[in-house]
Formats: sequence, C-alpha cells, structure tokens
Amino acid sequence: MSWMLLSLAVPLAFAAGWWCARRWPGPSPVTRSEALSSDYFRGLNYLLNEEQDKAIEVFLRLAEYNRDAVETHLALGSLFRRRGEVDRAIRLHQHLVSRPGLSNEVKTLGLMELGDDYMRAGLLDRAESLFSDLVALQAHAPTALRQLIGIYQHERDWNKAIEQARLLERATGESEAILIAQFYCELADQYRLQGHIETARGYIRQAFENDPNCIRALLASAVMDASEQKYTAAIRDYQQALSVDLAFVPQVLPPLQSAYAHVDSQAEAARFYDGLLERYQGISLVLARVELYRQMEGEAEAQQFLTRQLRARPTVRGLMALIDATMERLDGEILANFTILHDLMRKLLEGQMMYRCTRCGFGAKAHHWQCPSCKSWSTIRPILGVANE
Repeated sequence: MSWMLLSLAVPLAFAAGWWCARRWPGPSPVTRSEALSSDYFRGLNYLLNEEQDKAIEVFLRLAEYNRDAVETHLALGSLFRRRGEVDRAIRLHQHLVSRPGLSNEVKTLGLMELGDDYMRAGLLDRAESLFSDLVALQAHAPTALRQLIGIYQHERDWNKAIEQARLLERATGESEAILIAQFYCELADQYRLQGHIETARGYIRQAFENDPNCIRALLASAVMDASEQKYTAAIRDYQQALSVDLAFVPQVLPPLQSAYAHVDSQAEAARFYDGLLERYQGISLVLARVELYRQMEGEAEAQQFLTRQLRARPTVRGLMALIDATMERLDGEILANFTILHDLMRKLLEGQMMYRCTRCGFGAKAHHWQCPSCKSWSTIRPILGVANE
C-alpha cells in the first residue's frame, strides 16, 4: 500500500513544488522553496513508514501552497478515494469543480473524478446524473458511457445498458455487439422465468443478431426448447454450443443427457461423446460416457472404460467414481478403508474452485456469465486439473 501511495504522492508533491517555485509571491522564494522541500521529504518519510494520516496532512499543506495547482488537488482526491476516505474525496472534488475560472477541460476532469467518488460511495443516482451530463456535453463521452453501462448493469436495467452501449459504439467506432448480446440474454432470462416464452425468444433472436455464435443464447434457446418438449431442437442447440466452445461441456452435459434420454437416443449420444473425447480433456465428459456404457453395455464395461481413461487423465472426481462403483462389491475392513478414502477425497473437492476468471483470476465453485469480481462477461472458465474439471 505504501508504494501505491508513494507513486501518487511523488507527482503530487512535485506538482506543488513546481507551482510554488514559479508563483509564490514575496521577497524570499528560497525560503519558501526550502519549506516546501522539507514538507515534501517529511511526507515521503511518513509514507515509507506507513503513517498515512500524517502523510495526507503534509500533502494537504502542499496543495494549499497554491490553490491553482489543479493537478495536485486531483491527485490528492484520488489518494483519498483509494484509501477509502470517499467523503473527503467528494468534498475536495466538489470544491474544485465549483471554483470560478476553471477551463472546461479541467472542470471535466474534476467532474469525472467526482463521478468516480460517487460510484465508490454507492451513490449511483448522483453518478448517473453526472455522467449523463458529461455525455450530453460530449466531454470524455466514452469513459462516461462506460461508467453508465456499469451503473445500469448493477441496477439490472438492461434496456438502458443496451442504449448506452449503442452510444458507445458510435462514440468510439468499436463494436460492442458481444456485450449487447449478453444484455439481451439477461432480458430473455427475465421474461422466461416469468413464463413469457415468446418475448424471451424475441430477445434471444436479438442476441443472435448481435453475436451469431453467442453460447449463452444457444443454451437459453435449448432450455426453452426442452421446456416445450422440443428435445430434438434442444439437442441441436446444445451440440452447436459445444461446437463453438468446448469449455462449456460441464454446463451442457447434464441437460444434454436429459434431452437424449427423452428421445431414447443413447447411441447418438455415445457417438457424439466419443467425438468430443478426442478434443476435450475434462473429467465431466468421461463420467457422462461412463453412464452411457453402464446403460448400454453393463457395469463391467463402464468400469473398464473409466479405468482406461483415468490412466490417461487422472482426476480426483474420476477416482471417486471408480471407488463408488467398486465399493458395491466390497465388505468388511476393505470396505471401511475405501469409505475413509472416499470421504477424504470428497472433503478435498469441497474446498476446490471449479471455475476461474481469465481476466482477473477470480475463483468460483459455480459458473457465472459475468465475473462477480471484475464484471467482465464470458470470462469464467472451468479449471482443468487433477482436483478440478
């Protein structure tokens, strides 16, 4: 933390020093410069010793040496916000933007910082109003639009999020189609859960218009097909989703197996799974294929297949499945020992993260379409490893 504060304080202090050297009135600039230098080094010393409150007071005095040092005030406000003193940051930035004689550029910078303060403080209505005004003035519009999109995502106002994403496309010339497709999928989920299937399908079509390979839209379409007993269509959607991205095997397999069972297509399922096994190394697919072996060819064939697969791709979950199948034929002390081993592996898996965000590294036990940490979309992926997928 002290190094982060130091990185902010150094330019802050130098900015104050530069302004003081050039603009300090009076007959003894050397004396003023020496005082500034003394304060500067004392502030750095406080930072290095992690006496942050004392450092803040020093840099406040540096800012007061010249009230026109806008960069110093901006840096100081950012320092307050990073330390969690959002109220102080808000007061400082409000004071800055209310001062007369500021250029439009400087005032806009102050307003952007104030908006960040409001966001950190959870004052989303104030932040929304401020960023909307900046967009209307076409001042830092892309940054303000991204902040507005973040606000509407937090409030789950997906229509407004789509509107701002469209404006961001026009402001930057860059496509936001993949993000917009996610917002339409959110709307589709809302209406599907309320029983408005046709409205939900309309939003799914709009998601596909923005992102023809949208995995989430394919899975949502499959869920609705299955709910209407259109299992062949659901199977087609699930298969297409896996042709686009194999990382979704753990999510797709359970409902896909159910759809195959409803149309009594175990043989088709076996062929499809065998094709995937050549390209996907996770254990979920192996366990699904084991279940098909059990249904179609018996327990002995299922265990032989699982044993062969575990030699090639050993995992704790696979070993647990093999132990489960083996324990049915055991008794006495051997059964007790296997039970202990099984319980130990179960406890090991209970503490394991099964998914990780490729953007920020956030770990999760369940899949999320939006990372709870960095708020990125479609970045949560299964972790491939001995104790994971």
